[in-house]
Amino acid sequence: MSGLPLNNSTVHHAIMRSLVDNGYAPTSDELAGHFGVGKRDIAAALSKLQEYHGVVLHPHCPEVWVSHPFSTAPTNFLVRKGERMWWGNCAWCSLGIAALLGGDGVRIDTSVGADGAPLSVHVDSGQVGEELLVHFPVAMTRVWDNVIWADSTVLLFETRMQIDAWTERHRIPRGDVQPIQRVYELGATWYGHHLDHDWHKWSTAEARDIFTRLGLKGPIWELPATGERF
Repeated sequence: MSGLPLNNSTVHHAIMRSLVDNGYAPTSDELAGHFGVGKRDIAAALSKLQEYHGVVLHPHCPEVWVSHPFSTAPTNFLVRKGERMWWGNCAWCSLGIAALLGGDGVRIDTSVGADGAPLSVHVDSGQVGEELLVHFPVAMTRVWDNVIWADSTVLLFETRMQIDAWTERHRIPRGDVQPIQRVYELGATWYGHHLDHDWHKWSTAEARDIFTRLGLKGPIWELPATGERF
């Protein structure tokens, strides 16, 4: 499909469209064919998209590992709609996937704190059927220091006592705790434009506005006064 512009928005859209429709990311060869360019061109485009924090590539090859909210590798969050399924990077991402899928008839299978009892979360008509808590240990300003690790710590719990015990057991600092419905609304807002052809990363100001509108306050959610993107 030659003639398509090759930029962050178009490459991101091609990746996201495949993840939603097929359950997997396109290979770099498939992307090269889609855009009618060579392997070096698509590798450079993917590298640029990664620098923009629009994708995470495998360390030693230009292939998609993560395109938020989706993971191409198994995680503790399996999102299902009908017979189709996807992996989410964390609780926030998985709820974002549910929203991208229409927010209806979606089930998320996970476990308490990734070390406890199995959990199933049901999303119908934009409402989460279970009263659970989401723990955010990593400050938003530090997430991209190691986004894979940061994502893996955003987990679901049934009680605050479980979170206290979990942080002590794993020596991970206690962060902010939010009700799951609010995090669904965060996921729906944050990832709501991820299928747009003209997608762009949220600027720091836009991200700060989203957090404020949803009542997300405190050290975990604080962002610098300036910055081009989150």
